Amino acid sequence: MSKLQGKVAIVTGASRGIGKAISELFAKEGAKVICSARTLKEGEHPLGGSLETTVAGIRKSGGEATAVICDVSSEADCEKLVAESHRIYGLVDVLVNNAALTYFIEVKDFPPKRWMRSFAVNLHGPFMMSHLVLQDMVPRKSGSIVNISSGSAIGPGRGPYKEVTPFRAGVCYGAEKAALERFTQGLAEEVYDHGISVTCVSPSLVVPTPGTVHHHLVTSMDDPSGEPVEMMAQSVLLLATEPLDKVTGLVTYSQPLLKQYGLIDKAAGIGIDRQGSGFSLI
Repeated sequence: MSKLQGKVAIVTGASRGIGKAISELFAKEGAKVICSARTLKEGEHPLGGSLETTVAGIRKSGGEATAVICDVSSEADCEKLVAESHRIYGLVDVLVNNAALTYFIEVKDFPPKRWMRSFAVNLHGPFMMSHLVLQDMVPRKSGSIVNISSGSAIGPGRGPYKEVTPFRAGVCYGAEKAALERFTQGLAEEVYDHGISVTCVSPSLVVPTPGTVHHHLVTSMDDPSGEPVEMMAQSVLLLATEPLDKVTGLVTYSQPLLKQYGLIDKAAGIGIDRQGSGFSLI
């Protein structure tokens, strides 16, 4: 039997990249997937990818998915997304908080409105979505929430700083992801007695996506130094379907997780070659 047969899942940021891959795998595993993002049609965003493209691919492969536009920084949009999920498929079993917004700007130059906007998407959005789906999960004593973090949550450590590192200009995004990891473990503790799993996973290596190519984190979608997007999708599927006591509160990285479960033989990157965040060690 498929791992998510008959389950209702919401995946935010599903128009491209990691969110698209998660949606596709969830549908393959039998879930009814609500694919959510701000971009409905191709051409509405500078980057390639759209909800219509994601959903069309899933349906062509025999899966079940529906597109619902949502800006997760908006409380009203989040409420509408969950209401539409109820109307279309029913109560929500799985939430993947994947939607993200990234500005690489140093603090001295960071426009305050953009800073607030970034926190609204990357931190407040997961809170609002989690709050809403817990109204479905708590009464039924079941459900899973998976948050998507980033290696950016790992700070540069203390000075002196003699070399320019990737952490520079990533203060905002890194702070948001570090907070999301703390949010994950705190929420996991709060809802443990209700049988609800809350976990968090980051890529061990940069995943080539339209976004990471745009920000020059990888050279192309075929960059051999990157991590295949399927690794993140498989990691999220594991965390969404494993028994509560095996995973809840886990803050982890894709490749060590997949190696632990025997899905890959060799692993690299954060969690293997480089230590993770403090919350990944708790």
